[in-house]
Amino acid sequence: MASTGTPKARGGPKTIQGKVRTMTDPAQQKSMQEYESALKAMQEGKYEKAREAFRKLSEQSSPEVAERARVYLEACGRQAAKQERKFTGPEEQYDYAISLLNTGLYEEAREQLEEILAKAPQADYALYGLSILESMTGQTEQCLEHLSAAISINPQNRIHARVDSDFQDMADDPRFTELLYPEVQ
Repeated sequence: MASTGTPKARGGPKTIQGKVRTMTDPAQQKSMQEYESALKAMQEGKYEKAREAFRKLSEQSSPEVAERARVYLEACGRQAAKQERKFTGPEEQYDYAISLLNTGLYEEAREQLEEILAKAPQADYALYGLSILESMTGQTEQCLEHLSAAISINPQNRIHARVDSDFQDMADDPRFTELLYPEVQ
């Protein structure tokens, strides 16, 4: 049979077998509304609210929805823990940032270092940490900028940077050498 080029009206969502699948069960409809609400809360960063909704769904919904809810429940837990992380001081937060850096979690490390700087703009160690991160990720200009700022706040950072193997990717840059050995010029 030849097609006339005009699409035929279809009656709604169909399964692979071509049968229409609607939700006539009020409990199933309510469950899906709660699931959508929980997803929305998660997307808005309201992890505790989403966690509670996903917990209920994981206990009371159909197996398919319950399984998805459990996955999102874990994700919300991780995000909530990330938000709840409390440090006794900026030095502890710096140690945490460096541990993230050492495990390759660069963006998370950057967030922690920038948070320290937002609270204490003169924190030379956070500037130094950012310069290491930027050296490791190939951001030469930012590395030089942050290292220069760290050295101007605390000249001891120049001595540390001279022997810090995390700056090995910067070793061939003459600007880096000038920054670390200004007395040679």
